[in-house]
Amino acid sequence: MPVTVKTFATSGEAAAALSSERDARYLGGGTLVMRALNEGDLSVSTVVRATDRALTHLDVGSSRIMIGAGVTFARVLAERELAFLHPVAGSIGGPAVRNMGTVGGNLFVPTPFGDFTVALLALDATVSVQGGYGAREMPIEEFLAGRDRMPGALVLSISCQRPSSADAFRYRKISRIRPKGGSVVTLAVHLPSSGGRVVGARIAFGAMAATPVRARAAERALEGHALDAANVAAAVAAAVEGISPANDSLASAWYRREVVGVHLRRLLTGQE
Repeated sequence: MPVTVKTFATSGEAAAALSSERDARYLGGGTLVMRALNEGDLSVSTVVRATDRALTHLDVGSSRIMIGAGVTFARVLAERELAFLHPVAGSIGGPAVRNMGTVGGNLFVPTPFGDFTVALLALDATVSVQGGYGAREMPIEEFLAGRDRMPGALVLSISCQRPSSADAFRYRKISRIRPKGGSVVTLAVHLPSSGGRVVGARIAFGAMAATPVRARAAERALEGHALDAANVAAAVAAAVEGISPANDSLASAWYRREVVGVHLRRLLTGQE
């Protein structure tokens, strides 16, 4: 089946093309779309590209950072101001994938991948999206909940607050093949504090649901409390409340439930 490639100078034109053609897919880094085409996915008849430099723009000079959807993981690793995201970007694939894969594309990666999105969820990111309805910003949770219902939308950028300290944001990926394997479980926590107490706790898991998901019960166990042994234990006990991990070739749902609390405890207490 022939595939048509359309290249546009602006993200607005690309978004309009995506919205008007049901079988169109956006080509960013290509790690998702090219794989689908190579495997003979007949649902894709048109590939849309954009050369708009705004899609690869980085704004990292203030407390709130903005990452263009077309920024690659290799570029994240090369940016000193994004050092808190280096462990995240470095855990994704090998050099070839990091050189091509993009932050925006990672938002659409199916479980057990999508590790960068787990970190963005813990950082309470905002996603800027353009579609047939125009451009708008939405919380990342809202985006993830509805991403399968807006195939014509083009992600423009992602923004989030920079962690106030090196210790406020923590990340860990458990995989059977390092660094490029799919995730048995991915964890990211953002624990801002005031007066020695956690304020605005965010805990996100990957490979524990169809999309990255917040561990809300664990967040509640920490919110407003000191990060001491008793409160960490309460968060660990509540880690999987309301969460239903799936079985796949990497791990069973039972195994994921068993190990996620172990790794959450290590992450919260600063253990390797």
